[in-house]
Amino acid sequence: MVWVPLRTTRTDRRAPLRTPTTRCTTMSLEWLMDWSWSLDGLRDFIATGIQSFRDCDATAVAAVACLLVLFVWYCYHVGREQPRAYATVNALMQSAEANGVQNGYVYCHSPECVRCTHHDGLNQKLYHNLQEYAKRYSWSGMGRIHKGIREQGRYLNSRPSIQKPEVFFLPDLPTMPYFSRDAQKHDVELLERNFQTILCEFETLYKAFSNCSLPQGWKMNSTPSGEWFTFYLVNQGMCVPRNCRRCPRTYRLLGSLRTCIGNNVFGNACISVLSPGTVIAEHYGPTNIRIRCHLGLKTPSNCELVVGGEPQCWAEGRCLLFDDSFLHTAFHEGPPEEGPRVVFMVDLWHPNVAAAERQALDFIFAPGR
Repeated sequence: MVWVPLRTTRTDRRAPLRTPTTRCTTMSLEWLMDWSWSLDGLRDFIATGIQSFRDCDATAVAAVACLLVLFVWYCYHVGREQPRAYATVNALMQSAEANGVQNGYVYCHSPECVRCTHHDGLNQKLYHNLQEYAKRYSWSGMGRIHKGIREQGRYLNSRPSIQKPEVFFLPDLPTMPYFSRDAQKHDVELLERNFQTILCEFETLYKAFSNCSLPQGWKMNSTPSGEWFTFYLVNQGMCVPRNCRRCPRTYRLLGSLRTCIGNNVFGNACISVLSPGTVIAEHYGPTNIRIRCHLGLKTPSNCELVVGGEPQCWAEGRCLLFDDSFLHTAFHEGPPEEGPRVVFMVDLWHPNVAAAERQALDFIFAPGR
């Protein structure tokens, strides 16, 4: 630190008046005296620093120099990388037009898609994605994800037949076929308050159905018997722009949900229609990090959802939450005159997946990675 003496303030009122020239000369002399004191202090400071450096142990100096070089390299390496921008539902709507939309439905064309393609290198790919995330952000809170990826093969192969997620199992999550409404209370109540809005937009869409063709935007799914149609707003983390424009209020509602999965391949939102006499074959979902929410829009008699061997019935205007990584099926055995069973389906985060884990999983399972 350089010591600079403070100028003394002159308070003697009896001092004689000075001319401007005399005053300037005096100020210049005072400034030079102050500056000489500053130079002396600076010289002493430098001399002290040099002597301290000479007295230091050479090993300690080398260690400090190495740490300084590593710190500079780290700042340069991190600073030149641009963080990945997480896609929002709005951004996906603008970009999905260029990603191949057929009949209003986004199909996955990537052979590397972790949701659609099973291959021996899946665990290595997931671990690479996790390392990339941790390098850009942090390893903090990644314990369960790291454990899950490291031992994914053992988890998937050793799971009981009642629950076998096909792609990714996150360990140490509470396991149950159905969840109470309080598991995601805010989003459940928001969906139920907007029941009439979603129902009206579905009825407008359904008027386009005819016996000779499948309306644009609808997808027919394979079933052992009957007909099962879906109208996707979000499919595997990708928005379907044309469909969202046809259901604008329902689409805006998705943006108000706090736990909707919209930025990774495990997130979906759609209207699901079962015609009378339809049975959906038993199957497992891809992961246990989500819970699937069904808001009943039209629920005829003799319609059931069976998850993990436990049957439940839908109710109009009410949400039903379940873990679709359990073996599950659905059927509509009601009479034809009662019409189809219709639900609005949206994937929500499992309540025990922490915020840091959600951010990392969005990165690891981002569409197209």
